[in-house]
Amino acid sequence: MIAIDHSGKLVTVTVLGEFVLADYKEFEDMVRSTQVAGGKVNLLIDLRQMAGFTLDVAWEDIKYTRSHPNDFDKIAVVTKSQWVIWSAWLSQMFINADLQVFDDGEEARGWLEQEDADE
Repeated sequence: MIAIDHSGKLVTVTVLGEFVLADYKEFEDMVRSTQVAGGKVNLLIDLRQMAGFTLDVAWEDIKYTRSHPNDFDKIAVVTKSQWVIWSAWLSQMFINADLQVFDDGEEARGWLEQEDADE
């Protein structure tokens, strides 16, 4: 299950439990609707409560990032999992966004909001 919120160009996603394909599709729809209003999106994705993900989510993520490399300005990933950190850095090869990994959600949000203050 996921919880999604957006404010301006910031999309916040929190994954709770297992991350399944229907959740990922919901995320894609939110990014798409946010882009229409304001171009590129900033993403805060909190994976600290993620129990795992299905193989189809991993495949969909690869397809999405390869076909939408310019959708994001900044991506903040909140996790303490070394596996997720590694996969986040691997994803950066397919996107044209500034990606940072954090273990604290408030620090991640502050980094994303700093960009808005600089504009």
